[in-house]
Amino acid sequence: MRCCVYLFQQSLQCSPSKMAAGESNSRSSCLNLSTSGPLGNAPPSNSAHSSPASNRGAVGAAVGMNRGAGNANPRSGPENGGGAESAVRSTPSAQNPPRQSVAQSGATSGAASNMTATPSSSSSSSTASTSVDASAAVSSLPSSPASVLVYREPVYNWQATKSTVKERFALAVGSAVFDAMFNGGMATTSTEIELPDVEPAAFLALLKFLYSDEVQIGPETVMTTLYTAKKYAVPALEAHCVEFLKKNLRADNAFMLLTQARLFDEPQLASLCLENIDKNTADALAAEGFTDVDLDTLMAVLERDTLGVREVRLFGAAVRWAEAEAQRQQLQPTPENKRRMLGKAISLIRFPLMTIEEFAAGPAQSGILTDREVVSLFLHFTVNPKPHVEFIDRPRCCLRGKECSITRFSQVESRWGYSGTSDRIRFSVNRRIFVVGFGLYGSIHGPTDYQVNIQIIHTDSNTVLGQNDTGFSCDGTASTFRVMFKEPVEILPSVNYIACATLKGPDSHYGTKGMRKVTHEAPATGTKTCFTFCYAAGNNNGTSVEDGQIPEVIFYT
Repeated sequence: MRCCVYLFQQSLQCSPSKMAAGESNSRSSCLNLSTSGPLGNAPPSNSAHSSPASNRGAVGAAVGMNRGAGNANPRSGPENGGGAESAVRSTPSAQNPPRQSVAQSGATSGAASNMTATPSSSSSSSTASTSVDASAAVSSLPSSPASVLVYREPVYNWQATKSTVKERFALAVGSAVFDAMFNGGMATTSTEIELPDVEPAAFLALLKFLYSDEVQIGPETVMTTLYTAKKYAVPALEAHCVEFLKKNLRADNAFMLLTQARLFDEPQLASLCLENIDKNTADALAAEGFTDVDLDTLMAVLERDTLGVREVRLFGAAVRWAEAEAQRQQLQPTPENKRRMLGKAISLIRFPLMTIEEFAAGPAQSGILTDREVVSLFLHFTVNPKPHVEFIDRPRCCLRGKECSITRFSQVESRWGYSGTSDRIRFSVNRRIFVVGFGLYGSIHGPTDYQVNIQIIHTDSNTVLGQNDTGFSCDGTASTFRVMFKEPVEILPSVNYIACATLKGPDSHYGTKGMRKVTHEAPATGTKTCFTFCYAAGNNNGTSVEDGQIPEVIFYT
């Protein structure tokens, strides 16, 4: 289908013969100007405020479509019954006459004498019509002296400040790009302007919005309409498109919309897409459109700290994307090619957050990692002190809000020893929370490194709900030092859990004058989270409610 805009001196219409001549849907859009100047019988004007009803000729649009459509009238506002259903002739403005050249002055002076225009309406087309027509008869103003040219200081894109058709028509058409194209100092004199990258349906939606304030967008046309609105500087229509996308944002289209939001420079939409992916990471990665994203979009997601999925699943999703990208580049999906497709994205997979079993069963056997990387990661999982690895070991946290913590001791003393036995304390809470780590005491002998294993165990089932083999460095002070879990551990109300820490290192500080109940109150909402601590039977290295290690619990509500 061919999308065209024809400009004539007296009227505007789309030639049915061209549509009937067998032009395919792949033909580009075009603008056709059958006039002596850019807009009728007047030469280009530098003014963005020139009267829309001056003697530049009538402006209209004809968009060939597969379904019927009404007439579009660029000169009539909603109060005149204009827009897509009718065309109304306009009385020319007495202000801001367009400038004329010497050649045009003589040609128009006779026709312009004692000439006025009166409103008259044209009938709307039937639904069987295959084109949209808009026409307006305009009269010429008295000609200026042959030697006088009127220039006005242009105000670029004033249309962007006008949100309704009435406001836009009070000055000129609703697009700064069209205004410059037809009325500016560098306006075209061509009789036909190709618009090769504009879909006819999107162009029609643009015209309907400009000339009738009608918003006509749907799932199949919203992206092309957004592109067209941006191309022709119509921010009000852009906003409608973005709002439509926001309302229809789901996990199964979040990656596709994120790609488009980045392409069209829509940061607010991109932020909403990322938030949706954070909350529904597994579903978003499983969606069909995930493997179609570009590498930069993939990396923008993988680098986030707030993804709610295990790292081994992120690795699997990245491999699927690499396979699809290799096929797009007509390459065999070999491990070497998949590594090449991923490029720097492989460094954003946080392999140290996997369990050794997950790593051994998946990434270690994939062929994507080098032998040196595999050995380094296995050493990280199995030996202490842990060697440096090239991959991020910072936990991801899919939680929102502010981090909270409670301290159960009111005083700190010296010399708490370690012999391989775990420090343990039992606790429960009054509301659902997510524990992300503990604060532990460090050495009394100055700066020291500790190796530590932390766990949260469900008391009744003795199930380990979360654990991490890691380490921390202390500075010799009586402060607490953060040790974090790989993933947040969900803690349910009125259920007993055991906090466990097994340290390897020199004697440390320890807490005394412990409290059985500790309450945290959120400053903003006043919500209270109450911890109750109890003695954990069995080997606990002496830690109890009154004395010992694990002074601090770090959590989100």
